[in-house]
Amino acid sequence: MVVSLGYQDVLRDAFAEVSCFRAELYACLAARGDALFELCDALLCTDGPVRTLVDLALAPEHRRGHGALYDGLNQGRIDIARLRRALAGMPLPRAADGRIVLAADVSPWLRPDANTCADRSFCHTFGRGEGKHQMVPGWPYSIVAALETGRTSWTAVLDAVRLEPGADVAAVTTAQLRELVDRLVAAGQWKPGDPEVLVVLDAGYDAPRIAHLLTDLPVEILGRLRSDRVMRQPTPPRVYDPKGGRPPKHGGEFVFGDPSTWGIEQAVTTTDTRLYGKATAQAWDRLHPRLTRRAAWIDYDGPLPIIEGTVIRLTVQKLPSGGVNKPVWLWWSGTAATEADVDRCWQSFLRRFDLEHTFRLFKQTLGWTKPRLRSSEAADRWTWLVIAAYAQLRLARPLAIDLRRPWEKPAPPNRLTPARVRRGFRNLCTKTGSPASAPKPSRPGPGRPPGSKNRRPATRHDVGRVLATGEAYSRPAHHKKGTKPRRTEERQT
Repeated sequence: MVVSLGYQDVLRDAFAEVSCFRAELYACLAARGDALFELCDALLCTDGPVRTLVDLALAPEHRRGHGALYDGLNQGRIDIARLRRALAGMPLPRAADGRIVLAADVSPWLRPDANTCADRSFCHTFGRGEGKHQMVPGWPYSIVAALETGRTSWTAVLDAVRLEPGADVAAVTTAQLRELVDRLVAAGQWKPGDPEVLVVLDAGYDAPRIAHLLTDLPVEILGRLRSDRVMRQPTPPRVYDPKGGRPPKHGGEFVFGDPSTWGIEQAVTTTDTRLYGKATAQAWDRLHPRLTRRAAWIDYDGPLPIIEGTVIRLTVQKLPSGGVNKPVWLWWSGTAATEADVDRCWQSFLRRFDLEHTFRLFKQTLGWTKPRLRSSEAADRWTWLVIAAYAQLRLARPLAIDLRRPWEKPAPPNRLTPARVRRGFRNLCTKTGSPASAPKPSRPGPGRPPGSKNRRPATRHDVGRVLATGEAYSRPAHHKKGTKPRRTEERQT
């Protein structure tokens, strides 16, 4: 009987959290709030994946016409700062030691043929067209989420920022993490004396630079490094040299591809895993990159810093996919790592791949990149609606009932995937109610007369490119339409 009462208390608390978040979400919708809120409910209650945006207007939860749907995205307004604070105040997953583990990554919204869309950048994609890396125009978004422990496809998405053309990814991510950590501290998620927040990054980020920029915050940076990197050993102690000369600033080289330069490890751990077999992690203490005054450090005042950390080399016995088994190199901003720290770091890095499951859910199930919106501001509003919908799914996990298909295996209530929680959200939505007001009767506008031509064509925008000097890229004169061709082309004709 005690267990039953405890379970009822859990359900009651989960229902209250869902209701409170829905009320807070409606308060964050400053303009066209009714249309935006019903669009978010239609996104949650529609059966199957979202194929097109206008299909959401057919859901019973969306009581307005399809014109109100597009009007809400194009003319609406969302108080993003308040919504970010609401997400930071939600219950967050934590590691076994009570630590918050964050993962940051960039996911593109590809728009290769949208010439009338502004603020597009070249997004790095791979696995397209014979597995080659390509740069496709689109809107890249930097997303930060809190990771859970164990085998799961759930994450807690906390922030999203669209990268402007020519933006410095490391600088944008640093500012994004700084603001997020401040919100977590203000919400009481982190208090003095708690373990420091661990931030996990992939190989596309400059982990040492981000760690240097966030030294004043209670965070640890864990990033993946390329296998062809070269680090430097700690600075050797200064000895008297009768010949004089400047003392060395860096120690010997630590070449990732040359085991003869590695030396003795700081710690070595071996763990038996279910998917990868035997996993071996080696750690070397106080290694740092040799910085030069170029790129991001060209305007740095004073002598360049020495950013020391721990380098971890992870090797596994096998891969589930049967691919090429290569070692994974990690850099951790902490020093004097113990065996427990090494295991915690590489296991946290493997949990970073849960963010990829979230991206796949956003794009394939919730239809994040399906709308063909012209304005980048409308794309931001749609992105935050998708994040708000996903947050409601995460809060509704204890309340969800497994409405499985006949060919699917039964799953425990606490092990349902986000897509299976979404199937039963319509039953929950009818109990929580909607704060949106009923639509008012109106008549559609006359629109453009039939047969008339569009006298105001949309403006065309080039894909944003920025030169190394910081100036905007301009197409050369011989590449512009209507100009005289070059002499070489005249000779060919």
